[in-house]
Amino acid sequence: MTISQTDRRDAWTTILVFMGILTGLSAIAHFALLELNPTSLYVGALMLCPAIAALATQKIRGRNLSSLPWAWGNWRGNIQAYLIPVAYVGFAYALIWVFGLGAPFNRETIADWSAELGFPTDVPTLSMLVMIALLASVQFVKSLGSIAGEEIGWRGFLVWELRKVMPFGAVSIVSGLIWAAWHFPIVIKYGGGDPLFQLACFTLMITSMSVIMTYYTFRSASLWPAVMFHGAHNIVIQKVFTPLTVESESTGMWIDEYGLMVPLVVTLFAVFYWRKAKAEGF
Repeated sequence: MTISQTDRRDAWTTILVFMGILTGLSAIAHFALLELNPTSLYVGALMLCPAIAALATQKIRGRNLSSLPWAWGNWRGNIQAYLIPVAYVGFAYALIWVFGLGAPFNRETIADWSAELGFPTDVPTLSMLVMIALLASVQFVKSLGSIAGEEIGWRGFLVWELRKVMPFGAVSIVSGLIWAAWHFPIVIKYGGGDPLFQLACFTLMITSMSVIMTYYTFRSASLWPAVMFHGAHNIVIQKVFTPLTVESESTGMWIDEYGLMVPLVVTLFAVFYWRKAKAEGF
């Protein structure tokens, strides 16, 4: 892609405006989360900040809101984007379970699920399967509003501006690092472990995810694959695999978004999609 110096300056100005608005809005939400109470309402407010910043930037820069990539794209790409987190998170936790870094099928979690569903305790497999199905569908749909709040900003706006001044790899890494750093106050406050280790693991995971999500965003010219990907990632790691894992002394180093296994596995996926993007001319 070729772009004039004037257009490059315009893109950088737009990026700086977006980052300024995002920083101001996010600071308010972060203060509420860190100093008041980590309620889901404040989490939702934080997740809406990238979208508000993107829409405000569009208006400030004299652009139509309709110029953002709102189109649905295609079903195949969106379904693939949903299934990829299922694949890498599932594989990562399979390795954790196989190597004894954690044990599968936490009985306490399944008992809680049975109680929540109103099922008898003597059908744990049924309770587990039904809850996973509901989380993957109903909970996923319920989370779409807040997820879209992030993705309108990240993959609906930011990566397209960065694309005007950077190649695909740089777009993926820079947007991923910004996305990761935006989470840092929460990781530091609520991570519950070694902050440097957890920040390193989280940053590797988020940046690798960014490569895959940027690929699907550019391929489809739509923000919806990123919404599907982001929503599925949150569900399968936060609501399914981590609660189902029985922890031992070493488990905390490996599981969840602040452990090491998921970042390592998703990095392998990212390398594949980086090469795929290069082959397809992104």
